[in-house]
Amino acid sequence: MKKNKKNPAEDNAMQENEPEEILTSPEDDFEENQTEENACDEDVELLKIENQKLQSDYLRALAECENIKKRSAQEIEKNAKYAISSFAKALLSVADNLQRALDAPSDKESCDALLKGVELTQGELMRVFDKFGIKKMDIIGKHFDPNFHQVVQEVEDKTKEPGTVIAELQTGYMLNDRILREAMVIVSR
Repeated sequence: MKKNKKNPAEDNAMQENEPEEILTSPEDDFEENQTEENACDEDVELLKIENQKLQSDYLRALAECENIKKRSAQEIEKNAKYAISSFAKALLSVADNLQRALDAPSDKESCDALLKGVELTQGELMRVFDKFGIKKMDIIGKHFDPNFHQVVQEVEDKTKEPGTVIAELQTGYMLNDRILREAMVIVSR
């Protein structure tokens, strides 16, 4: 067979028309991969640091919430335990006066003084009750209401309408707009 010899000018023309291949060495590829890996490693490290910071912030916030919850529970317990302390202080003078009345001598003249002292003590007690919003229920002659009254006895009374409160055995009290204690009553049939 005969070999075709090419003209060097044709060879140059062919090289000009063909895209020129850029040859890279394996060392260049390695450096490029290393740079990309280093950039990825840096990103991973930054993400790890950010993740640790977020976890730390989360744990601090969680601990703070738990502390607030505990402090609030303690405060609520303390308030519930000592809520009536001002009321109790106001009643101490009533207790003192009742003790003085009991300590009074028991001769005939002192009975009048004892009665007067107990009446004054009751008046003081009513002032303390008023100060704290405790009111006596006024129920005599009113129609029976199971929300405010507890019937102890029913009595035949032709002069009163059936279900009318005719006697009070134990006084009922209201605390502002709530029932503190129902009144024990006798009603007509």
